[in-house]
This record gives sequence, C-alpha cells and structure tokens, in this order.
Amino acid sequence: MVKGPGLYSDIGKKTRDLLYKDYQVDHKFTITTYTANGVALTSTGIKKGELLLADINTQLKNKNITTDIKVDTNSNLFTTITVDEPAPGVKAIVSVKLPDQKSGKVELQYQHEYAGICAAVGLNANPIVNISGVLGNNLLSAGTDLSFDTATGGITKCNVGFNFIKDDLIASLTLNNKGDSLNASYYHIVSPLTSTAVGAEITHSFSSNVNTLTIGTQHALDPLTTVKGRVNNDGKASALIQHQFRPKSFVTLSGEVDTKAIEKSAKVGLALALKP
Repeated sequence: MVKGPGLYSDIGKKTRDLLYKDYQVDHKFTITTYTANGVALTSTGIKKGELLLADINTQLKNKNITTDIKVDTNSNLFTTITVDEPAPGVKAIVSVKLPDQKSGKVELQYQHEYAGICAAVGLNANPIVNISGVLGNNLLSAGTDLSFDTATGGITKCNVGFNFIKDDLIASLTLNNKGDSLNASYYHIVSPLTSTAVGAEITHSFSSNVNTLTIGTQHALDPLTTVKGRVNNDGKASALIQHQFRPKSFVTLSGEVDTKAIEKSAKVGLALALKP
C-alpha cells in the first residue's frame, strides 16, 4: 500500500494502541503451528472467571489471497477471505459468520497518496452500508465515517475526524455518535531508542456532560521487554510488562487496581503467545 493519510480507522490508532492494547485481566493462551504446506493453525483459550472460551483458526495463503476460518466453543464458524492488491492500492475483504447467514459482509479499501476510502455492505436483503473516507497526506488529514440502514432509510452512524502528524507527535480529534461525543487524543514519542512514548485521551459526552480522561506511557527496558502503564479519572490504574522470550513469542503480565477502592483485590491477567 502507498503511503498517505490511511483509513478513517487509523485516526487516533497510535494513542488507542498505547492506552488499551495488550491490557487484560483474563488468562489467555495462544499457540500457532505451521503445516508442511504453509497452513497456519492457531489455537486460543481464554479463562474469564469460571468461564472458559476457546477457538481454532486456520489461515491459508495463496499468492495475494488469504483465507481465515475460525471455529469457537459456541459452534460459530467465521470465514474471512482477503485479497491484497487486486488493483494498485486496493484490498477486498469478504466475511461471513455461520449459522448467522445475515452477517455476511463485503468490504473494499482503497489507499492513495492523498486519500483513503473504505466501503462495506452487508450481504442480506436490507443491509447496513458503511462508507468512510479520509483526505490529506501523511501530515494532515480529515475524514468522515457514515453508516446507512437501507431497511429504515436512516443514518445510524455519523462521525468526523482530524489527524495531525509532525515528526514524533500525533494529535487527533473526532466527533462521534452523531455529534454527541467529542474525543481528543495525543501521542508523543519521547525516545525512539527505548520506544518511550506518552499518550492521553479525553472524551466529553454532551448529552450526559461526563468527561473521561486516560493517560498512559510505555518504555522498553531492553530490546525484548516493554513496560506500560495507564490511569484514568475514575481511579483505575493499570500496568503491564511484556517479554519476547523467543522470536514472535510473548508473555504478558498485566494488572489493574481501583485506587478509589483500594480494599478490593487487584485484577491480574496473564497472556502467553507461542509461535514457531
């Protein structure tokens, strides 16, 4: 894909990854193996309290076509077919979840040096149509994200966003929920050598007049070990440490404590991902 403003979903993504990615309070185990002909088999198990969830994913790549088939413990079958670059800058994605046959969706993405467009439509009689677009470059961009319900003829989603990137700083501003929610985020790379970064996100709801603020940071102790921390205005403080003990294999230990109810036990999560 060419460099450009990216897709609408990329607005604020760096900050979201810093503040929320890899944090969890469950126990998760993932192992990936490869067959002789290159098929990837990934098994995932998650323990949420007394509930145990699992799924098996099979991924097959043939030239520019990737097929993912996943089965979970609820007997759901997820199938996704991705075609990379059928034309310059284009990606096509077809997905369906069985037995829910109405969940089928076709998505087309197009990325240009000065634009990023994504269109998705459901594969049913009265589909939801989603169209998003971004104009600009890799420094300054603006875009919108719209969803239209063909059954009712109404707009179900209307968001607008702006993104500014300058050297080691990224600032984003989005207006969501048909104008009811304003979100501003900030991401700054303090030291590229140690992957040290800080970020913040503030959301204001006009209907409830409630503000939500989350700030966080990350730092690489060494090339294989990263620590992260975050805190929000509700008093929830979280931290994690992630170590790559072999190529593409990670162990992550994370915890969360409610500083406004310190007498409660801290929540602890553990994730282990193994790849050959």
